Amino acid sequence: MEADMLTTKQFELFRDFIYRQSGMYVDASKITLVSNRIRSRVKAGGFKDFGTYYNHLVSPKGAVEVEQFIEAISTNESYFFRTNSHFEWFKHVFLGEIIARHMRGEHPPTLRIWSAACSAGEEAYSIAICMSENSLRLRGWKLYILGTDISQGVLDVAGRGIYRKRSIEGVEETRIRRNFDVSKDGQTWTLKPKIREMVEFRQHNLMKPLDVLQFDCIFVRNVLIYFDRASRKVAIRHLISQLAPGGYLVVGPSEGVFDMLAPLSKLSTFLYQKPEK
Repeated sequence: MEADMLTTKQFELFRDFIYRQSGMYVDASKITLVSNRIRSRVKAGGFKDFGTYYNHLVSPKGAVEVEQFIEAISTNESYFFRTNSHFEWFKHVFLGEIIARHMRGEHPPTLRIWSAACSAGEEAYSIAICMSENSLRLRGWKLYILGTDISQGVLDVAGRGIYRKRSIEGVEETRIRRNFDVSKDGQTWTLKPKIREMVEFRQHNLMKPLDVLQFDCIFVRNVLIYFDRASRKVAIRHLISQLAPGGYLVVGPSEGVFDMLAPLSKLSTFLYQKPEK
């Protein structure tokens, strides 16, 4: 390969391509990071240089490579119960409210949750663990958790449900024992089937609508920070349309969407609710 670093013009071409494909806007300050990640794809595919690789991506033959390219560029770091206060709200306040509404005849015995941009599944499975810990109160309910991500690669990891220590650091030992089986060498932790089977994973781009039934609660955290303002508006519009009346949207602290969430009502720094009607 002729160069280790993208030229400014090459960076702009790849940046615009990433934006068109995923809605993520890569700042010019990330040129070194982007160069390194693209270089790995160039080498893996045996391409001559950055230019040849770009031409392949935008050609009809490049469709399969596009997915792997976006996966290489995306940041997919996550861990179980990240920002634990959000899960404490979900486990105690949200589930308690839904169950109370059902007992008053105001909500059917069904619960639908969406973990948007779920990466390798830690968030979706954290939700599942919270629901499992309420299994007695939710007995007989129809429960559905959907985890989506633009990267099929991380979804494949999520489906296996096998994690290293970094993903479970900070999780209470009791929770680990109840929900994971540790490998003989003590290097990996596998989710028990009762938790894995609660979650369905599906590839999805937040820039496109999700054609399924609406959800009672949607988590979208630590992903929209990579979108520019125009892309955030599109993604938020799609997310709000998927919220059931009275449903909740849980957002990360730095998403930059707080002025885009009408008609939702702000309940806290991370929590918004859709009107009942």
